[in-house]
Amino acid sequence: MLALFDLDDTLVDRSAGLKDWARGFTYSRRLPRDAESVICARLRERACFADFVDLQELLGLREDPGDLWHEYVDGLARSIRCFPGAREGLDALRSAGWSLGVATNGAADIQRAKLEATGLALLFDGICISEAVRARKPERRHFEAAASECGVLPSAGGWMVGDNPATDIGGAAAAGLRTIWVSGVREWPDGLRKPDAAVQHVAEAIELLRGLTV
Repeated sequence: MLALFDLDDTLVDRSAGLKDWARGFTYSRRLPRDAESVICARLRERACFADFVDLQELLGLREDPGDLWHEYVDGLARSIRCFPGAREGLDALRSAGWSLGVATNGAADIQRAKLEATGLALLFDGICISEAVRARKPERRHFEAAASECGVLPSAGGWMVGDNPATDIGGAAAAGLRTIWVSGVREWPDGLRKPDAAVQHVAEAIELLRGLTV
């Protein structure tokens, strides 16, 4: 059986990692206090090289934007932590015979760096990153590519676990997958198709999937 997982704020705490990195970056350059919030606001949803072209100007930095981008990739990957139970749960799913994949939006170099730094990369049969496949969630092509990366026919179905109601849950459901929403403390937004299941933490989602193989 196939299980696809979103990466940021589902398996790893990107929000906390970004804040930690931005704090260290601001301190290392003696930037004004509000620089940290400027950086986090700019990079909160996604980050790419072009953001650092703009941040260089906004923050009055002299470094080359390419160097700033590579510093971000390396630094954020070191700052990222998995949510409790994620690695152990994924390993248990693999042992139970599940095919596991990552279905994530983002730049290929930073997403792969996170997966390597956290040790998650070794637990997946396939890794699908939007920049690499030129299709972003909630596009159907993204989920089809993710299934194919795992050696599974897209038509075979499976599950998607993610924190974003629209891109993860809505997109996966439209692609024919069953869905588990990792909610944290949020309520499901009005007007959107509800997931097949909702849990607060990814470890609970993994336990739910493990129960399907008993």
